[in-house]
Amino acid sequence: MISTVVRAARVGSVGELVAAAALIVVGFPALMVAALLPNIPLFALAAAVTYGSDHYLHRRNSYLVNRLSVVRAGLAIRFLVRQLILVLLLARLGLAYGVFFYALVACFISFYGLQAVHGALVTLVRLRRTLPVATRNIALATAVRIPDAPARWLLHRSGEKMLHLDLPVIVGGLVSAFLGDGLWGGLGIIATLGLGGLYTVVLLPYLFGSRRAPSPESVLAAVETWLRAYRPETVLYFSGAKESAYQVNMWLETMERLDTRPLIILRERVVLERLAPTTVPVICVPGGVHLMNLDLSTVKVALYAANVGKNIHLLRVPTMKHVFIGHGDSDKVASVNPFSKVYDEVWTAGKAGRDRYAVADVGVRDEDVVEVGRPQLAPIRAGRRERVSIPTVLYAPTWEGWDDNPGNTSLMAAGENIVRRLLAADEPVRVLYKPHPFTGTRSSRAKAAHERITALVEQAAAARALDPAFAVDEAAVEAAREELARVEARLTELTGGADDGDEAMATRDGVADLGVYEEIARLREQWNDAYWRSFPEWEHRVITGPEPLLYDCFNVSDGMVSDISSVVSDFIASGKPYAVTDSAGLGAEEFVRQNTAVRAAVILSNEATELDELLAAVREQEADTLAAARVELKEYLLGPDEPPSLQRFNAAVAALALKAEARNLGQTRSTAPAEVPAH
Repeated sequence: MISTVVRAARVGSVGELVAAAALIVVGFPALMVAALLPNIPLFALAAAVTYGSDHYLHRRNSYLVNRLSVVRAGLAIRFLVRQLILVLLLARLGLAYGVFFYALVACFISFYGLQAVHGALVTLVRLRRTLPVATRNIALATAVRIPDAPARWLLHRSGEKMLHLDLPVIVGGLVSAFLGDGLWGGLGIIATLGLGGLYTVVLLPYLFGSRRAPSPESVLAAVETWLRAYRPETVLYFSGAKESAYQVNMWLETMERLDTRPLIILRERVVLERLAPTTVPVICVPGGVHLMNLDLSTVKVALYAANVGKNIHLLRVPTMKHVFIGHGDSDKVASVNPFSKVYDEVWTAGKAGRDRYAVADVGVRDEDVVEVGRPQLAPIRAGRRERVSIPTVLYAPTWEGWDDNPGNTSLMAAGENIVRRLLAADEPVRVLYKPHPFTGTRSSRAKAAHERITALVEQAAAARALDPAFAVDEAAVEAAREELARVEARLTELTGGADDGDEAMATRDGVADLGVYEEIARLREQWNDAYWRSFPEWEHRVITGPEPLLYDCFNVSDGMVSDISSVVSDFIASGKPYAVTDSAGLGAEEFVRQNTAVRAAVILSNEATELDELLAAVREQEADTLAAARVELKEYLLGPDEPPSLQRFNAAVAALALKAEARNLGQTRSTAPAEVPAH
């Protein structure tokens, strides 16, 4: 019952629900009652409850904080109401006509005005330090001076801190009312206005003088100077929500290994925040006008990882060739989006992608499709794992999509059936559940199904941990956890940055140190190894968040259940058995006809009764009747193993760059003034 209320209120925990109730249902009504009685001890207790509850909700960044603002009960209003109720208390105590009472009211009015000035200064400082572009791996420090950010305590939750400076006057007022001596209230007034004024004044230097952030024009000029010197040739362009950062992260290593000078252009700051470490120069340009004014004349090839509206800002540049490379290879309708015909070329992993466009007939010409393989799949280890006592099955469903097509995901119709059958298998298996990052972002039904599946896996893991049949090497697990903690601490040290930093400082100091970058890469490998050793090999696991990576889950799994998505095509690179759910109930024959990637899969109905076939193939190689079909399908979907995908990708970039150069040369000749014949 309580968990249902927590979900309905969209709060993160029972503690948040209790704090909200203490604040709204108990705290403020008790303040009013205490003022009307009047009762100073009760008022003090109720005030403490409201202060404590407010602070707790803000520390937890609770959803309820925003909801209270929507219903006109925001933070500033709550503090103001508490101050007004104190005034009411003093009036009920017969203190409404003394000097102290007038001074207290004047203090509250002045403090409210001081808050407005403080808020304006905080906003100006933040706006000034929000540069028109943010960069990584671009040395701007020599071209433009970017001073250090204000100390974290100055700007972090600054409004809440400023409001809490009314504590001295509130406490002083109560003490004065209780003792009948205005001295304490006067000291409280001086402390509140003095601290508030000081907190406001210390922000002024960040708007003037040497601590002032550079102007937008100077930052843009510095970026232009760098572009002219660097002369980028190949651009990876990306726009999307913060949850879609994985779509650009999967291409970072490929960009690092290009034979041409690479550049990454992002459009959203939240994506930059989630960008994985890279040595490639990165420019985040939120403004379309700023992007269109950048000098990208040396760029010959632009690569696009997603079909989004903001692509138009770069697609309009005719001097470069534009390529859709996508962020996965799947049989989804989205993989043959008609928008793809706006690009000069569409690059697919293998012949399957080419055939999809031909069948879909969405305007993409066959001669504009280039098969380049999937360079990102190199980390996937092919072949069966050896010495496996309890096999691992990965359930990696995709998200619900933008519509309610039942074929989008197996989560709602089949997810629980799949997980229950895996957990109840005659011979034990380990279940890894790794949902798509977008799961539940659009559909409440998908979110609820995800939560139920999570609960199933976690309950089964807890039950198995109590089963004496499953042994644990406590020493090995503890050693792995210690190593994991050590690696995480070092990674945080290398990647976390200083608490006082901000985006402007990250732009100034964000040039990758090759030694540090290589150390981070080694540490991530160590982290992954230690993570899988930090719990028993039979322990069921729910894996959300960016790490461990999906491909790392592939490598520790012996089989997979998924939906029609690029996850299936990528898993085929491992050569291991897999199953795909016919969530829309098309029937096995029609499902295979419509979806190339399931030709070598065990087809599951929504009841998942066919899972035994997958489990048999996972346990015994002799029972794996689809092994040969997977080998054939792998080449069709992902292309041949030779030449390597990266080599083919580089060759495609070089060939298209030559086309861009030929086009630009032709334009130069056609627009050159004709020579006037001599007479």
